Formats: sequence, C-alpha cells, structure tokens
Amino acid sequence: MRKSRMHGRIALLSAGLILGLGLEGTVASAAMVAGDNNQILRTAGVASILEATFTEEEYIAFAEASKGASWGYTNLGIANVESGNLNVRAIPSTGGKLVGKMRAGAACEVLETADGWAHIKSGEVEGYVSEEYLLMGPAAKLKASELVKCLAIAQTDGLNIRKEANTESGVLTQVLKGEELEVIEDQGEWVKVALDSDEAYVKAEYVVIEEKLETAITMTELLYGEGVSDVRVELVEYAKQFLGNPYVWGGTSLTKGADCSGFTLSIYKKFGIKLPHYSVSQSKMGKKISTSELQPGDLIFYSKNGTINHVAIYIGNGQVIHASSPKSGIKISKYNYRTPTKCISLLN
Repeated sequence: MRKSRMHGRIALLSAGLILGLGLEGTVASAAMVAGDNNQILRTAGVASILEATFTEEEYIAFAEASKGASWGYTNLGIANVESGNLNVRAIPSTGGKLVGKMRAGAACEVLETADGWAHIKSGEVEGYVSEEYLLMGPAAKLKASELVKCLAIAQTDGLNIRKEANTESGVLTQVLKGEELEVIEDQGEWVKVALDSDEAYVKAEYVVIEEKLETAITMTELLYGEGVSDVRVELVEYAKQFLGNPYVWGGTSLTKGADCSGFTLSIYKKFGIKLPHYSVSQSKMGKKISTSELQPGDLIFYSKNGTINHVAIYIGNGQVIHASSPKSGIKISKYNYRTPTKCISLLN
C-alpha cells in the first residue's frame, strides 16, 4: 500500500462517492475498520471530507466504515439545507407536484439517482429531491451520527410518566402507544426521559429503545381542512417557518431560541395579539374550548403535578407545534402526546 498522502476531494470523487459540503472533524484511521460501523463514524467525528488530506489507508478505512445498513437505511441520504425545508416532488422536476417536505437533517432511503435528482423514500413520503441538497455516502453517515436520537417508544396506551424512578412516585402524565420520548439515560429497570423541558421516568418493560433519524412530513400532515380562516392558516404557516430552531429557557426569539410560552408569545405578537410570557397566565386568556372544537391556531396546555407548565399551538390534523425542550427545539407532535389540560381560542 502506498504511503503518499492524497487530497480528500480527489480521492473520494475518483472512487465515485457523492459527498456533501461543509462538514468538519477528522477522518477514521485504518485501525478502526474492524469495529462497529456506526461507532467508527461517531468516533471519527464529522470531517471536512472534501478538503481533508489523509493517507490511502485512512481513505480505504473511511470508505469501508461507511458501508452497510445504518439506522435502518441501506443507502442513507440526509437533507442538507441551511434553512427552510427540502421539497420532495412527485416527478424529478422543479415543476413537479409537492408530495412532502424534509427539514434540515431529515433522513431518507436513496432508491436511485439520475440527472441531478434522487428518488427517495422518507417515512411515508416517496418522491424526488435535488441531489444538490442531499448528503449521500460517507458524508450522510457522518452527519447522521450527529443527528440520531435515542428514543423510548411506548408499547402500551396510557403509559405512566412518573416524577421519580419508582411506582410509588406521582404520575406526571400518560402517553399513547407509539409515542416517542427522548432518552436521557437508560437505568435498567427505569428509563429517564425528556418530557418537554422536564425530566421524568418510564418503566423499561413498557418501552422499546431505538435510535432513529427524523423523516419527511407528508403534505397531508400540513393541510388544515375546510372552513379555516385565512388568519389561522397564516399564523400556522408562520409558526412552521421556525421548525427546528432552538429551545432556550426564558427566550422569546423565534430564531435564536424561545421556551414554550416565549414561542407562542412571539407567534401571536406577529398577528397583533399580546400574550404574557408564562403558560399559566396564557391559559387564562381567550375562550375556553374542548379538544373537539380545536382549530389551527388555538392553544393547548399541558400540566405537571396538576399545574400547567407547557403550551403548544394546534396546527390541524391532530398535531401541535411547540418549543419542546433543549434537545428537540421547536418541533411538531401529536396534540395528545401528553394529556391536554386545557384548550383556548384567541382567534375568530
């Protein structure tokens, strides 16, 4: 094996690998080949692959480490957009009908590529995306190793989320089967999870722990139904622009960071409605409604130990958008991912 050093761009392109731009870190060494592929990629870090200089042995080790299935994907692709979403279209053309959207970092299975377009499947969405905005090959796996989340998936309806790791502890809320909770620590009999910005516990026997990557959102998930006023649609569309932005306790910035009530405060401010920066105070405003009366733009409140401690905006189709936690940031969830305490309407 030659010992000369090669430029990363030349080496990788000569091997026919399609890589993205702007990744930073180090390259895996030849000694790492025998280990677990995902662990190799995590240990290696995210490299400035196209600009890196490394030995031929290092390059071969890096390429070998990126082969094979990871996180359920055989040919992984990662949406590589700086802001907004990557459009998924029905045909490989910018004029094609939108069938879904992938936020930055969302994963997909790349089925084939041709003429600058990738045929992909992500969650329930199948269609075409521009290769220009998609990481593939080793770069996708390196990026995915930064983004993958460890989740505890509820295996039964009415799963108790407790304050402490024992059955005598109070139940904070219950979640439905299939609900995904971010794992903070697997403690064996109990799993510490994130309940929005709080920490809580679930019995390990009632969950399955998996590593998962985010997937695309279908256009159906973004629809509102008939009879929804323009201002409600505009408010929800405005709120969804900030999907993925950071959670910051006490914050009100839609771009630099907000907590749950800071997020709702700032969204409603855009539409001329002033709200206090406290979820309990917000819950006392507007008109109280039932969950069956919910329309896009209404607020839903959740409690801990009987006291309201979280607020989200209903966006239609049984979903809410909210500033969830420091780990998740601003995200979309099922409206009943936790048991709702109260719903109010501030819009006509």
